Amino acid sequence: MQLSTKGRYAVMAMTDLAARPEGRPVTLADIAARQEISLAYLEQLFSRLRRRGVVESVRGPGGGYRLARPADEISVAEVVKAVDEPLRATRCSGPDAKVGCMVGVARCLTHDLWEATGRQIEQFLAGISLADVASGALGRRPAVAA
Repeated sequence: MQLSTKGRYAVMAMTDLAARPEGRPVTLADIAARQEISLAYLEQLFSRLRRRGVVESVRGPGGGYRLARPADEISVAEVVKAVDEPLRATRCSGPDAKVGCMVGVARCLTHDLWEATGRQIEQFLAGISLADVASGALGRRPAVAA
């Protein structure tokens, strides 16, 4: 599965926000400059993130965006889903992937493999918080035993 630019950029921007002093609003222009992401693109992403309750906007001088909850309570999966990025590895369509990817809506031979892979990815990202990413904790995690 390949995460689209939308999902990657949302996680990058939210991690940038998580790395700033808690509660202090940050402008999208500052995030755009630090992360080298288009300001217009960030505005679209943050509109979705705000509607989903992941960030809140602060108006006026010194305004910008801040996390709606502490960074350790916001998972990477939540951020990805908030920008309408699917966390699945199948090419089947439909909300529950009940419609197959082949002619006649049949499922391919590897459908169950990719569906299970998507569940593992979602579970992994759900277990990683923005605080984990911002602190660099992922690089220090022990390898999973087989």
